[in-house]
Amino acid sequence: MHRTRFALAEDGCPIAYAIAPGAAGAPRVALIHSLALDRHFWDAVVAEAAGEFEMLALDCRGHGASVATGPFTAHMMADDLAAVLDHAGWDRPVIAGASMGGSVALAFAARHPTRTAGLLAIDTTAWYGPTAPEDWARRAGVARKDGMAALLEFQRARWLSDAFRTAHPQVQAAQEVTFLRTGIEAYAAACGMLGVLDLRAAIDGITAPTAVLVGEEDGATPPAMARAIAAAIPGATLEILKGARHLTPLERPREIVAALRGLG
Repeated sequence: MHRTRFALAEDGCPIAYAIAPGAAGAPRVALIHSLALDRHFWDAVVAEAAGEFEMLALDCRGHGASVATGPFTAHMMADDLAAVLDHAGWDRPVIAGASMGGSVALAFAARHPTRTAGLLAIDTTAWYGPTAPEDWARRAGVARKDGMAALLEFQRARWLSDAFRTAHPQVQAAQEVTFLRTGIEAYAAACGMLGVLDLRAAIDGITAPTAVLVGEEDGATPPAMARAIAAAIPGATLEILKGARHLTPLERPREIVAALRGLG
């Protein structure tokens, strides 16, 4: 990625982003990261793409260098991306997001259809289910009471497969550093956003070419949630990545780039 730039969201929040250049005329892709991580979440995908795409990755509000404390909504984060695209001079890229970022990508495609050339929804959901408000409030409460480190063991079991963690401990370690740097109130605000998230009606209207990917062993947003997204969006494809868990852009960047190639 090149230097960090800042766009101003509608409410004045600075949104950090960076662009990795591609070959002349390369398709453009905007990337939205997972909860409590940052734009560097996409580094392996950018490296795998090797300039085949021009890639823009942002820090969602409250994450990385985009300092904010909340409250947040998925529509707000979707509009933050629109502000970033305006600042970068980008019109209509493919939108890709993972986990929280996937939910934001769904919101963006529904809210900004003329700015969405394609949609890649990875390890994500349009709705976390009827107990989501309580479930996410519990996680926010742990962070407020005991700090972000108290959630690490829970995350370790979900993010990456055991085999990948063993073979690539530096990948897990880098995400943990970012996770621990996330502000507690920003994390709690994002948890609140995900607790009330319900995009089920909105995604029915998405018309952009859409691919849905999920890890076979994803316990956070299981394949059933991916199937629901694919069933709701006309023409969407679904791919289940064997042996992968919740953060497949870290574990399986080759498959992510292949999916982008199909949309670009």
